[in-house]
Amino acid sequence: MSTSNSDTNNLAGVEGKGILITGGTSGIGRATAILLAQKGANVFVAGSKQEHLDDTLESIAQAGPRGKFAGIAADLSTGDGIQQIFNKADETLCKVDVLINNAALAHQDVNDGNYEDWERVIKTNLLGYIACTRYALDRMTPNGFGHIINVGSMSADVREKGSSVYVATKAGIQGFSEALRKEVNEKGIKVTLIEPGAVGTNMQPASADEQSKKQESMEMLKAEDIAAAIFYALEQPLRCDIVDLKIRPHLQMI
Repeated sequence: MSTSNSDTNNLAGVEGKGILITGGTSGIGRATAILLAQKGANVFVAGSKQEHLDDTLESIAQAGPRGKFAGIAADLSTGDGIQQIFNKADETLCKVDVLINNAALAHQDVNDGNYEDWERVIKTNLLGYIACTRYALDRMTPNGFGHIINVGSMSADVREKGSSVYVATKAGIQGFSEALRKEVNEKGIKVTLIEPGAVGTNMQPASADEQSKKQESMEMLKAEDIAAAIFYALEQPLRCDIVDLKIRPHLQMI
């Protein structure tokens, strides 16, 4: 299928795009939602807690959005929860041009927790990405256009001691993203994997003050840094794919 320059210009960028962000009510997802709404995207956020959703939507409104915005509180570890997200997104966005898979739960090693804990982490961190991708592809494929951004982690490569369950999910996202790109590129759909290093969010064991000090000393990133990277990937012309973007704090040595 040939695409004219005017068509290409219409498809590139975020303005007017329907963008669904999972894990969009805290950390990286929240910062990304605020930025993309300011840039003119129509943003739909999904989070697990209503109070976080309400606070995020209020923050988007205060930031001066140029696009529409809405959201839902739903459980991304269940099939019903994911179906609710896409049903509501269909009502409010009318289209899903971009999916940002970002929802994640922290977990330590295999000696931490029990079967139910591991099941919830894996369903949220990995199966949720797979299921949301399938629902998004059902909406993108008929249009011959779309962009899926998977937010992974440096843990997929570093594989730190004491985080084996979390590492397993992030390594799975890495492999999923690489294979997925080969499956959907010919359909006009982009896939980008973004793997941050340490980011100051509520998933970090350090306190807010400790995170702030690490950010000042360039040992930790801010959520807004990753939001800017996501925006960069989305702004590229159709001929250009940001396939794998690794972002580290300047002084993070691992």
